[in-house]
Amino acid sequence: MNKLFLAPMLSALSFGVMSATLPKDLNWQTNWDEPLFASEDAKFGGTYRTYVNSFPQTLRSVGPDANSGFRGWFADDVPNLVSLHPDTLEWIPDLANEWAFGSDNKTVYFKLNPKAQWSDGKPVTADDFVFMLKFYRSKDIVAPWYNDYYTKVIGDVVKYDDHTLAFISATEKNQEDLLYTLGSLTPRPAHFYANPSKDENGDGIDDNFVRKYNFKSEPTTFAYYLDKVKKGKSVTFKHVGEDWWGYSNSYYKNRYNVEKVRFTVIRDADIAMKHFEKGKLDSFGLIMPTLWHDKSQSAPYQKGYINKFWGYNQYPEGAGGLWLNTAKPMLGDINVRKGITLASDFDGMIEKLTRGDYVRKPNPLGVGRGEYDLTDVEAPTFEPEKAVEYFVKAGFGKVGEDGIRINDKGQRLSFAITYSFPTHTPRMSYLKEQAKLAGLEYTLNLVDGSSAFKYILNKKHEVAFLTMGTAEVPAYWEYFHSFNANKPQPNNHTNYSSPELDELIMAFKGEFDLDKKRALSRQIQSKVIDASVIVPGYMVPYTREGHWRWMQYPESPMTKRSASLFPSSFSPGLGVFWLDEDMKKATQKAMKSGKTFDPVIAVDDRYKL
Repeated sequence: MNKLFLAPMLSALSFGVMSATLPKDLNWQTNWDEPLFASEDAKFGGTYRTYVNSFPQTLRSVGPDANSGFRGWFADDVPNLVSLHPDTLEWIPDLANEWAFGSDNKTVYFKLNPKAQWSDGKPVTADDFVFMLKFYRSKDIVAPWYNDYYTKVIGDVVKYDDHTLAFISATEKNQEDLLYTLGSLTPRPAHFYANPSKDENGDGIDDNFVRKYNFKSEPTTFAYYLDKVKKGKSVTFKHVGEDWWGYSNSYYKNRYNVEKVRFTVIRDADIAMKHFEKGKLDSFGLIMPTLWHDKSQSAPYQKGYINKFWGYNQYPEGAGGLWLNTAKPMLGDINVRKGITLASDFDGMIEKLTRGDYVRKPNPLGVGRGEYDLTDVEAPTFEPEKAVEYFVKAGFGKVGEDGIRINDKGQRLSFAITYSFPTHTPRMSYLKEQAKLAGLEYTLNLVDGSSAFKYILNKKHEVAFLTMGTAEVPAYWEYFHSFNANKPQPNNHTNYSSPELDELIMAFKGEFDLDKKRALSRQIQSKVIDASVIVPGYMVPYTREGHWRWMQYPESPMTKRSASLFPSSFSPGLGVFWLDEDMKKATQKAMKSGKTFDPVIAVDDRYKL
């Protein structure tokens, strides 16, 4: 972008009065041709009742303690500028009806839906995005990650008129990367936060932001807004109404159909399940094998009052399994790592402990990202005899009295697995017992919750069991570039790097041609797999839920990106279900009279891998 063009844009940002001149040669794009995925049979109304196991420490979407609780309802799953269609994965309009790319490989222009409104009835305008940048850069929100991201990644925002604006990336990117980064941005309500008397540093944000907005309801562009809060007891979201602006966008048609969503605090999952089976909750997650196979066989299921649903998805899975810290003694030897890979019996663990329900991850760096992923790979099988061959190459030719291999220095082939959930202990114990067949010892290091991730970030682990999140475009620099090796905090959990890998990663970051970028991604994955630094674990590419029969959904309920069928505290989901009040009354009447229905187990396996 030339300096003459940049100057008026910065002026518009700084003063919020002058508008920059919109380029005349922009190629505006839109897409209203993708298939709809909700049902014409959907009915509006009713209250969906579910639970949360603890009351959140805050109802803010940013700042201290905001990364848990109901963040998805306030920030992560509200309308973006543009979004990916959950089946075709093509870009579709969301808050913006049209978009265009600048010639500088940094800028994307957007035309907002003029009908877009905040839940308090105020219009959504470009000013809300201008304010968004000030908001996330403000020290008053006490959110260093946001301060950094919205300075180093998001370069600028420019207003042209009330409904036309541009976002500028801080670095050059190809068009797909730009839409992922800039198209996912969401506004903040400038009119709601305006309070000059409490803004002594003049950044537009209340100096006491964290405390003032800890449990205060902020206007939203989403279909639901925070309605009632009973601290420690419940949180209720209410629908904006059938005149919600989102219904002017055809992709929202027949979605988000219930009038209210109420979360009741029930701290024990077993108690919550009993509430569900008594009809006090409308659905309950049955992902865990014991829940699906054993604990959902009671009378309400057998009499057809509660139905079961199993739906597969193809959600992107990040890198995951056993991360081997190559900076630790012995793990820097590739023969040791190759032996560990063959001595870790994930397939047996899946078969014996998850009833064969879970799926082995074929690629340790993840799946579900299209041509970015190396697909002609298979997860290593459990071969203890072959693992021994690699251990012998690494110098572990002797076996101690306890069956664990040792080398000439007297070092035992023993490593601790760090993990964070007690429910995973039986699974890690299985890996431990099977590894002994190759003379490998695993000790179990359970570090609870967020402390485990901090432990791993500080590179204290030898072996870490965890799965990382991912975007549609994978990230490699933070995981495998030498800049991040042997340093606390960065996500290089293996501390592995190589000059050749560094070169590929930097080429990937700077490549504009999508075919070349995807080819580089596959090369990087091949190099990492060859290094044997992550033993591929398992994934759960489906949702399993129990629900009362009055909860209805489309004939084809799942999409590739359906994480669940019904909402949770983490995410409202796609909102394609509805509540049939007539069927609810009929079911309650049938229960009183003793009438039963045929048991129902519905399976949508269209996206089964």
